[in-house]
Amino acid sequence: MDQYSTVIASGTLLVVLLALLASGVWVAVALLAIGVVGLAVFTTAPVGSLIVSSMWDASWGWPMTALPLFIWMGEILFRTRLSEDMFKGLGPWVSWLPGRLLHVNILGCGIMAAVAGSSAVTCATVARMSLPELKKRGYDEKMMIGTLAGSGTLGLMIPPSIIMIVYGVTAQQSVARLFMAGILPGLLLIALFMGYVMVWSLLNPSKIPPRDPALSLGAKLRNSRRLIPVMLLIVAVIGAIYGGVATPTEAATVGVLGAMALAKLGGTLSLKSLGDSLMSAMKISCMISFIVACAAVLSISVGYLNIPQVLAAKVESMALSPYMLLAVLTLFFLVLGCFLEGISILVLSSAVILPMVQAAGIDLIWFGIYIVIIIEIAQITPPLGFNLFVLQSMTGRDIWQVTKASIPFCLLLVIAISLITIFPGIVTYLPSLMQHG
Repeated sequence: MDQYSTVIASGTLLVVLLALLASGVWVAVALLAIGVVGLAVFTTAPVGSLIVSSMWDASWGWPMTALPLFIWMGEILFRTRLSEDMFKGLGPWVSWLPGRLLHVNILGCGIMAAVAGSSAVTCATVARMSLPELKKRGYDEKMMIGTLAGSGTLGLMIPPSIIMIVYGVTAQQSVARLFMAGILPGLLLIALFMGYVMVWSLLNPSKIPPRDPALSLGAKLRNSRRLIPVMLLIVAVIGAIYGGVATPTEAATVGVLGAMALAKLGGTLSLKSLGDSLMSAMKISCMISFIVACAAVLSISVGYLNIPQVLAAKVESMALSPYMLLAVLTLFFLVLGCFLEGISILVLSSAVILPMVQAAGIDLIWFGIYIVIIIEIAQITPPLGFNLFVLQSMTGRDIWQVTKASIPFCLLLVIAISLITIFPGIVTYLPSLMQHG
């Protein structure tokens, strides 16, 4: 196809996509539909065989096997008393810091992120546990909501992250290396959030209630006794991947068995809870796998239409530096984030964006972490920020109040993007030490 035909085809497909999404069609079906339209209308390619082969190739890849296992591990732990124990276990350790128990929101989301792998689940679980406790003690509501909105996004960054598995499959990058790449940026975000809470509380001492009575070390350890095994399980799973001892899929299997053992010891493992966790994990996995498989058809379609090549040539002719390209892509993703959730943004844009990024010489592992932070920002920006909806329903406040509370944490995520761009080693250091994967 010549450049003029490619532009017409691109415009037509964009209009069809927007019409489908606006009409409420499932994202996966919309992706499949525009892939089919692109192939059938604008090319002479054998549509049927291409659709079948591309969907099959996308659905049986080995990295995808880790996806349902990590989701199942999270679902099992989600049904234990983990969220109830979190406030009791974390509170005594952070009550001496400026900001006191607000840090429980941040650290609690960090722990839940490693269990759930999902932003909305992380946010909802910690909010359900902490909001009544913080409200009872008289903490500032705006900061309660803000810390939950911002820290809830850690579910996308801290491994094992579901969105990183999807990116690894889509971009054909090592999931194990992506998991390792997310650890330091995840810790950086926790440090930025906690630092902001400390500074804010020092500037607003009247909005922080008095400290709870101090506990002895023994009492603190007793309160944390059910949190420690979960944290050890997470460290063991990530450590096995990092050391090259296990692939992500093998480590996820160990994680599921460990989660079952912890649930059994905690007295929450029953046939009903196991069945519920399995059914929930299956639904989520099927939804994500369906989106990825349909996105593969779209990738084939845009490849036949030469859209990535034309766009890459256009970007090249503009002589954008890698930094300028990232700035343009940041705006593009933030606009997409106003209308789509994370995995949809990723699979919808990857066929076009990844060739451009590669052509600009940007490392795809680094770009994976960059795009995760962008999607984190999209989780707390209106009108479709999922975390905002979760907190709106849990607090009873209107969307504007929730959005206003989350703005400082949006800015902290932007600072994190700036830091990993200026110091890419924050992302690439741990993956570079890996022996395998």
